[in-house]
Amino acid sequence: MKTFDRKAQDVGNIVALEHVNVWIADQGLCTLFYVAGLGGTRDPYLMVSTENMWVNFGQEQFHLITNKPQVLRGHTGLVVPDLDALLARLEAVKPKLAGSAFAFSMEDKHVAATCPWGNRIRCYAPAPQFGDITLGVAYVEFTVAPGTAPGIARFYQQIMGAPATVLAEAAGTAAHVRVGSRQELIFRETTDSIPAFDGHHIAVYIADFSGPHKKLQERGLISEESNDYQYRFVTIADPDSGQPLFEIEHEVRSFTHPMFMRPMVNRNPGQRQATWQRGRDAFVPGMV
Repeated sequence: MKTFDRKAQDVGNIVALEHVNVWIADQGLCTLFYVAGLGGTRDPYLMVSTENMWVNFGQEQFHLITNKPQVLRGHTGLVVPDLDALLARLEAVKPKLAGSAFAFSMEDKHVAATCPWGNRIRCYAPAPQFGDITLGVAYVEFTVAPGTAPGIARFYQQIMGAPATVLAEAAGTAAHVRVGSRQELIFRETTDSIPAFDGHHIAVYIADFSGPHKKLQERGLISEESNDYQYRFVTIADPDSGQPLFEIEHEVRSFTHPMFMRPMVNRNPGQRQATWQRGRDAFVPGMV
């Protein structure tokens, strides 16, 4: 009888990373970068006024609230269908973003892009390491203090019920936390100075909603009891010693949350008025 590694298909308790939330100062500049440049789609149904904007990339989003800008300590890994088309779009918006922190460059196998306020995005073409993602957020990587990766891995394993491993890599030792079948949270150690936490957050969906809540509550780590379907915490602490290791707000949503796997509208950024093709307005995975 043929045997299989059944653990290879275990996804753990965190089933999806849905959005990254940072504040931005100007919706016009934000639209130039996230929509016209990166090729995202402003959600047409929710947050359509000037106080907030949601930008869709596949099944994930950036939530971009108009306020004093925030900067994620690390970067977001984004998969896009075509890096050459991405570079052309970023070059087109470059003049209008002059004088801001905006920048982009072609690096080894990815495009490094920086938003007008300093948030960094690494954009990759679809590849086997990203599973079936052709458009979407593959991972979020945070920079953390030396020696904290093992404790962070234990936190996600023991408190959140998520598979996590610590790897010694060329870019630095990192805790890799599995999210669903195709996403990751990465916490990479660095000797560089780490800015103070400014309030940005990520949103995740979990299957066992009450188990992690009980453990977080016992440790005094719950920061907000939002509603029946959601709570929040900020501090990642070593479950063995209780030592705080890193701060990043988690918007924790239940598997039964009404917005779980809400259908996202995604446009095909390659459509142009002069070259418009019928039936090509919407993004379709694998579209050329």
